[in-house]
Amino acid sequence: MLHHRSLPHGNIARMFERPPNAPAACVAMVAAVIVLLLLASLHALSPEFDPSWRVVSEYANGQYAWVLSSMFVSWAVSSWALAIALWPQMAGIGGKIALGFLVAAGVGEAMASVFDINHPLHNLSGMIGVLSLPIAAMLISLRLSRTQEWAAAKRSLLWTANLTWISLVLLFAMLIILLSGHKFTLHVVGWTNRLLVVAYCVWVLTVAGQGLRLRRQK
Repeated sequence: MLHHRSLPHGNIARMFERPPNAPAACVAMVAAVIVLLLLASLHALSPEFDPSWRVVSEYANGQYAWVLSSMFVSWAVSSWALAIALWPQMAGIGGKIALGFLVAAGVGEAMASVFDINHPLHNLSGMIGVLSLPIAAMLISLRLSRTQEWAAAKRSLLWTANLTWISLVLLFAMLIILLSGHKFTLHVVGWTNRLLVVAYCVWVLTVAGQGLRLRRQK
């Protein structure tokens, strides 16, 4: 009986023998960095939008809407590229479900590049992208951190994954407080929105970077 119970663990271990896809991991990292650079550039290009209380999507109403669209496209590419990079590592139904949420996040991000804040579908794209990624981050990070290959990066995987949903909860909390009539959140709601973008990109960079390290060790 003990021998048969140990078999699934061996099968799980064999699932992770294939290293992450290195080119896709590189694309994910480059795209995530581009997202952060484009977001930072919007602050300089459109100073009329106060980052403390204007959300990122409002840059679509400025002169550099194309920069915002490019940021969302890069964001989608980073999510999809990371899903491709992790495909060899995420075997089984659970792994594919986790990657499905990551792909869905990319769909929402890509939709946001086409449907700006003035479009009726913008809120839907935001819901798909913003809500899917924290789920993907937690499912993927928990699954990977339980394997021998990723054990050394367990702390960074879990910290950055938790930061994604913490930033989301913080943003929702600020929006709820703002809608309830407490104007003090005007000075922070924009920053919490930007924190969410940064947190999502940091998680992608962390996972993709560790994936590349594992690839070099093979």
